[in-house]
Amino acid sequence: MPTHDGSWPQGTPCWVDTQVDDTARAREFYGELFGWEVQDSPPDAGGYLLALLGGRPAAGIGPKPDGMAMPSVWTTYFAADSADAIAEKVTAAGGVVFMPPFDVLDVGRMFVGADPAGAAFGVWEAKAHTGAGIYNEPNAYCWNELHTLQYKQSQEFYAAVFGWNYTEIGDGANFVYSTFSLTQGGDPVGGMNDSATGPGGEDMSYWLTWFQVDGTDAALDKGVELGATVMMGAQDSPFGRMGILQGPQGEVFGVIDTTKTVGEPPSGA
Repeated sequence: MPTHDGSWPQGTPCWVDTQVDDTARAREFYGELFGWEVQDSPPDAGGYLLALLGGRPAAGIGPKPDGMAMPSVWTTYFAADSADAIAEKVTAAGGVVFMPPFDVLDVGRMFVGADPAGAAFGVWEAKAHTGAGIYNEPNAYCWNELHTLQYKQSQEFYAAVFGWNYTEIGDGANFVYSTFSLTQGGDPVGGMNDSATGPGGEDMSYWLTWFQVDGTDAALDKGVELGATVMMGAQDSPFGRMGILQGPQGEVFGVIDTTKTVGEPPSGA
């Protein structure tokens, strides 16, 4: 069981949470789908719920900010040694910081921003809450990837902000995709997909969270039974059998069984 204790290295996807209109409904949905134990936070945490898997923090469920019109989404958070320093880099590199970094009780300091293509993401400076304590395990998050309409510009942006290094694994024409790592030649910690190339017809840039499952078809079927909609049916790949769901409140996420692979991974993957 891959687990993690302590702060994550800067630039690593370290946490995921969903913002919805009805946290009680989301609690029931994800508790049933992934078997999470969803706990209440202290009264001054604004209704935020903490999902545990095997007794370790796996994800969060929170209400949408008061007075802010937004869709229900899953948000990827990147670890930062200093949220304030990263916020300055985001602005300098052409991104947007929606509100200045702020303290979340004694658990951390954070902000939410967007890259120049409009993809939103969070930044987390760990204090009492260090981020995910379990990952790459069935019912935990296992991959975070950017779907962007501005591929090269996005690579430059995140390299300037987090110092990411990229490895191109696509064919450069029909499939333009890179993994990113914290150091040159280091292990990949996420991916970046050129949404303007190939099939899909996507019209916006966004971060997609993938959860590992034990059986993709079963997870999709269970999701539908619980009120979700299948956005992409089960497909085989060299990385696993995968599908995409839209939760009952509109939030989109991927599920993948990494034990069911078909074909050889692209060169460099």
